[in-house]
Amino acid sequence: QVQLVESGGGLVQAGGSLRLSCAASGRTFSSTDMGWFRQAPGKERDFVAAISGRWGNTVYSDSVKGRFTISRDNAKNTVYLQMNSLKPEDTAVYYCAARASSLLAARDEYDYDFWGQGTQVTVSS
Repeated sequence: QVQLVESGGGLVQAGGSLRLSCAASGRTFSSTDMGWFRQAPGKERDFVAAISGRWGNTVYSDSVKGRFTISRDNAKNTVYLQMNSLKPEDTAVYYCAARASSLLAARDEYDYDFWGQGTQVTVSS
């Protein structure tokens, strides 16, 4: 089992920045692929960004590429999502996810085995 706890969400004006954190426990973190997803009201959960465990390879959705950065600190068992130039359409509940693998920055939510409880991000116009 892997436990994930997100933090860092909140209310920000358009053009602002937030950094989300996800603290993981229960598995060797450096051997765990991690991802961020988001779900806006009335919409499906969408992929945002992912980072592989072993090599730190990263992938992003087209909607956030160039604005968001995913990173990890294996010493702190934490993955981050730095969000810059935020837009109202970025408003959603953001979820951290982990998969029992170390080789792939996966885009598909069904590739992930463990999920956090989510943190709300609201961007005002």
